[in-house]
Amino acid sequence: MNQDKTLTCKDCGAEFIFTASEQDFYAEKGFTNEPQRCKPCRIARKNGGAPQKEMFTTRCASCGCEARVPFQPREDRPVYCSDCFSKQR
Repeated sequence: MNQDKTLTCKDCGAEFIFTASEQDFYAEKGFTNEPQRCKPCRIARKNGGAPQKEMFTTRCASCGCEARVPFQPREDRPVYCSDCFSKQR
């Protein structure tokens, strides 16, 4: 049975936990090496160093539900949630 391990990120030097369930997953997939980077560094590396887009929260003009969009909403244009937007097409 695996136990949680504390590892050090090779990029930022922060310590992170390699949980027992993650170790089981790695073993199940046949991975032999432990992760070398913390989750934020893995995400940054995966995105090619590009910063994540800022998301804005607004209300859908159709159903009134909360919608998260990658642009600054303006008052003169309607903004739709993903469900209502696909219905508009």
